[in-house]
Amino acid sequence: MNLRSTIATPAGKRRFVRGLFATIADRYDFITPALSYGRDRRWKERLIGLARITPDDRVLDLACGTGDLLFAAAPKAQCAVGLDLTFRMLQLAAAKPGRARTPLITGDMLALPFARSRFTVVTTGYGLRNVPDLAQAIDEIHRVLTPGGRFLSLDFNRPAQPVVRAAYLAYLTIVGSTLGLLLHGDPDTYRYIPESIRSYPGAEGVARMLEQRGFTDVRVVPLLGGLMAIHFAKKKSAA
Repeated sequence: MNLRSTIATPAGKRRFVRGLFATIADRYDFITPALSYGRDRRWKERLIGLARITPDDRVLDLACGTGDLLFAAAPKAQCAVGLDLTFRMLQLAAAKPGRARTPLITGDMLALPFARSRFTVVTTGYGLRNVPDLAQAIDEIHRVLTPGGRFLSLDFNRPAQPVVRAAYLAYLTIVGSTLGLLLHGDPDTYRYIPESIRSYPGAEGVARMLEQRGFTDVRVVPLLGGLMAIHFAKKKSAA
């Protein structure tokens, strides 16, 4: 079965993503800047700036990986918690200097182990595109946010213009296949990125889903000429 068929179903995508991130965890802090030509850090700084975190905020960072967004948010907030599906990612995050006091939890974005309205801010970097059920993930984020709470997501976009989309996916396929082969002996390792984008609704599609599932003030902030995007949204305040 090829990669596209493997991730075509929620169950198949769940299995593949679990194995993928366990495989790439130790290379994650190298590959993310490499694929973005060093721009990833600036995009994450932009997201944290848009979040406008205050000392009263309780922050949850989903798919926290090795902790870039989490550790940028933590000094600004009352508290910050990181959650990731991959235990090895959390081990690497915990080993970073000065990070011992930030809670790190192994968990699934589709079944968050937190009470309703627990957090005032939820962030994620490259998280929504990887979940097997995007609608369910958005519902879980909505559930754990307080009324008026903010949600911010950084991810690849799926360009609407067919020629641009084809060129973008071709570039990611060539680069991803090469890096996957060199670093892991398997071209599918990073070829997953363009394949996941093919079935992703794109920035505008995600924005519509957020609005349909109880979020307001939804904004898309384009990055890299629209090839990447940050979403900003608020949970509707209580009437």
